[in-house]
Amino acid sequence: MREQISVLTQNLSQTIVGKDEAIRLVLVALLSGGHALLEDVPGVGKTLLAKSLARSINGKFQRVQCTPDLLPTDITGTNIWNPSSREFEFLPGPAFANILLADEINRATPRTQAALLEVMEEKQVTVDGETRLVPHPFFVIATQNPIEYQGTFPLPEAQLDRFALSLSLGYPSEAEELKMLQRQQNPEAIAVGDLQSCISLEEVEALQQAVRQVKLTEDLQQYLLRLVRASRTDEDVTLGVSPRGTTALQRATQAFAFLEERDYAIDDDVKFVAPHVLAHRLIPASGKDPKAILQRILDRVPIGD
Repeated sequence: MREQISVLTQNLSQTIVGKDEAIRLVLVALLSGGHALLEDVPGVGKTLLAKSLARSINGKFQRVQCTPDLLPTDITGTNIWNPSSREFEFLPGPAFANILLADEINRATPRTQAALLEVMEEKQVTVDGETRLVPHPFFVIATQNPIEYQGTFPLPEAQLDRFALSLSLGYPSEAEELKMLQRQQNPEAIAVGDLQSCISLEEVEALQQAVRQVKLTEDLQQYLLRLVRASRTDEDVTLGVSPRGTTALQRATQAFAFLEERDYAIDDDVKFVAPHVLAHRLIPASGKDPKAILQRILDRVPIGD
């Protein structure tokens, strides 16, 4: 399994330049059984990352460009009339994929966002009263531009809570951007369409099961709980982390420890994933920065009793 993780990481690095931490965080979300929210400006490689991941695990990839006129059935699918058979047939939507990229999710209306919420949480869709399971594994990467707010519908807290991690790819460094330009001139450079799968969907599911076996001591779980509960009593926080966030933090900690080739978690694992798991779940007071609040909590809360 260590070899599978190493091969998968190296495969993604063939098309994605200088984003090792972002790759690891996306893998943490995937292996923990959650979903990832990428808050970034356009053109930094979000779609490339999602496509590369889908090809690497030999999974089906679908992309939805969210707009205000997008309907829930545009994601879940709908029943259409077949004149030859004289009956309705189900036409699957893009949710029936292994990797679903919901681009600019905050441009979709709340009704459409709610349709995506059921798929993310329940791994199923309900159309005309009939429930259908989506493929497994099922992983959503949603994006939103943190700068532009005109014509958007901010995600409600209930939907933000469905994302295991929130992260940002950020702009590349000068050296990384130069490497990108040089790759474009290299005829031997691997494009995302040429990327070969390195592990199967069944192996991904086996890795997800293995992650759940990573051990957390009771002392480490107590530290995790102190962080979460501190967010609920902080004077700069209107609404703290929910119990779903507590569970997400533990699973992300297990996944990161697994990527570090350990079958047990340590406090540094919690500290690394906590900003990405918890910050987007906080509702700060008076326009405060949730990331700054969370960092203050991490600095203040002791590891031991």
